Amino acid sequence: MKRESILVIGAGGQIGVELTAALRRIYGDFNVIAADLQIPPGTRDSAGPYQQLDVMNKSALASFVAKNHVTQIYLLAAMLSATGEKHPEKAWQLNMQSLLHVLDVAVEKKVSKVFWPSSIAVFGPGAPAKDCPQDAPLVPATVYGISKAAGENWCKYYWKKHGVDVRSIRYPGLISHLAKPGGGTTDYAVDIFHQALAKQSYTCYLRESSFLPMMYMPDAIRATIQLMDAPAMKLSVRTSYNLAAMTFSPAQLARSISRYIPDLVVGYAPDARQVIADSWPESIDDRPARHDWGWDHEYDLSATTRDMLLHLAQKEGVAGKRSLQLQPDVFF
Repeated sequence: MKRESILVIGAGGQIGVELTAALRRIYGDFNVIAADLQIPPGTRDSAGPYQQLDVMNKSALASFVAKNHVTQIYLLAAMLSATGEKHPEKAWQLNMQSLLHVLDVAVEKKVSKVFWPSSIAVFGPGAPAKDCPQDAPLVPATVYGISKAAGENWCKYYWKKHGVDVRSIRYPGLISHLAKPGGGTTDYAVDIFHQALAKQSYTCYLRESSFLPMMYMPDAIRATIQLMDAPAMKLSVRTSYNLAAMTFSPAQLARSISRYIPDLVVGYAPDARQVIADSWPESIDDRPARHDWGWDHEYDLSATTRDMLLHLAQKEGVAGKRSLQLQPDVFF
């Protein structure tokens, strides 16, 4: 097998932490370079290399890729939906220019594959609410969605014009026990677990009936690697693939958690993020991904809830475990 040198940009973020670890298990610790604007504490002693790198500095990026003979780039750096609405120009600049820098460097340095994440934010109020199809019109309502819709077309353009093998997924809302909420509209589905364990209470910024597409991070990581491993000839989508696993509302998630934390009290105080959530589909049709590269999710709401609580209770110690209605041997 050809030796790969893989660069993960934005490795300290929600997806990056787990994707870097998964790639290192496959390719070896020192064949996967984690990079971010800042090096998190403790990572200098981690199993593999961690590089401070600003993707907005194109010449530095090009030099680093050449020096390290990088064969694949995963670009994960971005400003997410809710934060992007507060800083629209910065969000556009970061989300768009970082992609163009990576695509140009991929052409110049002959990088064999690029991965870039899109999002369900590319869909707007006019898209079908249920089972939103792969080819639904993209009329996004946020600067994050606008940047992702534009980026999808740039990916297709570089594939057609320059032969850059760019691959992309429209991620739904992602749930992870490793990364803290990062400024996304769907991050309530992460924060509620932390607050449930710590305080047995949570105030949600979305309505209790706001249904959104969601996915547990292990499924998202597996999907990403499956797509990158798929033969190029099997890929029919060169913008970004729809990806789906489960759809639920805040009220349904709260009920699922209450099975293990019966004293959990959840209130609802919708804020500006509700408008963003209302512009997105409730569910996604991902048949092209399932057909082209065999995608199939493993985690539903029940399995996600149990696994999240298991991992977070282990981190937070005995106090967290006492609030859970699970067998003690689950945690040891």
